[in-house]
Amino acid sequence: MNKPLFPEYPHLEPYIPNAFRWRDGILIAGVDEVGRGPLIGAVVTSAVILDPSRPIIGLADSKKLSAKRREALAEEIREKALAWSLGRAEPEEIDRLNIFKATMLAMQRAIENLSMVPDAALIDGNKIPSLGCPAEAVVKGDARIPSISAASILAKVARDAEMDVLHEAHPQYGFDRHKGYPTEVHRRALARFGPLPQHRRSFGPVAEAVKAG
Repeated sequence: MNKPLFPEYPHLEPYIPNAFRWRDGILIAGVDEVGRGPLIGAVVTSAVILDPSRPIIGLADSKKLSAKRREALAEEIREKALAWSLGRAEPEEIDRLNIFKATMLAMQRAIENLSMVPDAALIDGNKIPSLGCPAEAVVKGDARIPSISAASILAKVARDAEMDVLHEAHPQYGFDRHKGYPTEVHRRALARFGPLPQHRRSFGPVAEAVKAG
């Protein structure tokens, strides 16, 4: 019989970390990122320490939720979590460091921005940034660990909101639809209108548009 997805926090496992000892009351920060693939804007990360006494129903990988559901859950996460924060790395940092190093930096910033110091962190993916606490990477963690799911939701809601603001200023690029990812619509707009200051110059399609312009 399959175990239900996070049955409201007896969730705090099936997953057993190897990098640190799990114990009752341990403060675990889930960390995730949004925005590695887009051609424009910051990579946004989030860290969340959930409160087991205030469970949130319906946490899941943010990509599998509707925008309306993500926004409702984000509001609940901000209200009920013991602590939450956002981190980011800007386009110029991405161009200078590369997207991987910039993402690690943004994750570090998310942990540093928490209002309490976590005992450990679980990071979505297979790489771990240098943090001030023990940490373990969890492949597909946004579908396996409630706190990582919560972090994925906060990061996506925050970055999507930034893309919507950018769309209002530059509607010809269609950011409200593709959120900066390299869709055909975005590539055509880049070729026609050229890159904005927020575009990542180190990414191929943007570099090509700069060269062509």
